[in-house]
Amino acid sequence: MEERGTTTGVRDRSAAETAVGGGRSRRVERIMSAINREPLTAPHRTRNDAVLAMGVAVLAVAIALMGGEGTWPGPLGWTLLLAGHVPLVWRRRSPVVALLGVAACVVPYHALDNNHALPIPATLLALYTVAATGTVRRTLLTGVAVLGPTVIINGLTNPKGALEFLRISGWIIAILFIGIDVRYYRRYVASIVDRAERAERTREEEARRRVAEERLRIARDLHDLLAHSITLIGVQTSVAAHVLTADPERLDRKAVAQALDDIAGTCRTARGELRTTLEVLRAHDAVVGVGTDLGAGAGPGPGSGSASGSGDMRGPLPGIDGLAGLAESGRVAGAKVELSVRADGIPPSVGAAAYRIVQEALTNAVRHGGREDLTVRVGLWTADGALLVSVKDDGTGGEAGGTAGPSGGTPGFGLVGMRERARSVGGTLDAGPGPAEGFEVTATLPLPRGDEAR
Repeated sequence: MEERGTTTGVRDRSAAETAVGGGRSRRVERIMSAINREPLTAPHRTRNDAVLAMGVAVLAVAIALMGGEGTWPGPLGWTLLLAGHVPLVWRRRSPVVALLGVAACVVPYHALDNNHALPIPATLLALYTVAATGTVRRTLLTGVAVLGPTVIINGLTNPKGALEFLRISGWIIAILFIGIDVRYYRRYVASIVDRAERAERTREEEARRRVAEERLRIARDLHDLLAHSITLIGVQTSVAAHVLTADPERLDRKAVAQALDDIAGTCRTARGELRTTLEVLRAHDAVVGVGTDLGAGAGPGPGSGSASGSGDMRGPLPGIDGLAGLAESGRVAGAKVELSVRADGIPPSVGAAAYRIVQEALTNAVRHGGREDLTVRVGLWTADGALLVSVKDDGTGGEAGGTAGPSGGTPGFGLVGMRERARSVGGTLDAGPGPAEGFEVTATLPLPRGDEAR
């Protein structure tokens, strides 16, 4: 029982010490906040200064009651002394005017040879306010203006009081320097706060910029993926419908099955790429094991869709290794695709941009080509420290990807998306009608040093 009581007492004392320490730290924080606050813009400054002036007047009365050297002030002396504290109410609104008001009452008070210690607190407070709120030049001029008359008056009334003059001058100079130091300290704190606020705004702007860039990247990925896949599905569906209606009595079941199998393969590929894109966006989430019904597969890019099965063709984001699959999907859609790749060791970012540019250009060629025997020539090679991409077709359609195709419709975002892809790696892209026929897309994608294939 005795040990338990001792432990309880120790805990109570610790809690009390913690509470006292917390209260002391909060008081210190409030004091430092008051010191750091800009005096000219502080809230309730007139009310606070009125309370402070009243406190300084009470201090002067207390000093008088404790006695000291000098004559006890008479009615006129008390009137001048108390009136000298009134201008302190507006010391932060008009520091120099407040100092002049204090001086106008204190000088005749001293001239009556009253107790000279009583107006010292009010005078020092007015001097401190001038130094803490003004420039160094104004403070120095104020010090000269105060010390000059003091020297003259002290020399005329007390020629032998050199020591007294040094003491008075020391107090005045010390107060002025304290005010200057406090002013510079406040400016230093204000600069730190300003830098912190600017850094916070910069972080917020950077976060918003990154969010906007990420939204744009997502839109490009989804546009490239869905536009390509839906175009292929539309072509393959048309093939199946044509086979079914061309000669119903001599139905080519193998051709219909092949077209449907191609559609299923394209859907699997699109779903796999969409899943891969979403997993990249949710890299910090635990996605392993979620949605296992979608299965897993391999393949960096869209294939011909001829392989059957229930697994998605999932894998890393596509690069130039997936161009063969793109070419095969274009051939399945009815175009003759000639692919030529003479580049190795391409960085993933540049390879992904090239893949998406070729994907969009091939999709636009198939969609807007306007002829059954469409030929698309795709070429990639390295030269002068850059990966060059060229996609040409011999179609008869309009400006693919930029305006409505032959069938009409609203303008798309194909050309805009391809240019954004090129700019994302520091490259450029040109698109327009070919010199003789068809449409041509060319891109120049810079390679980091040492990454160009030899």
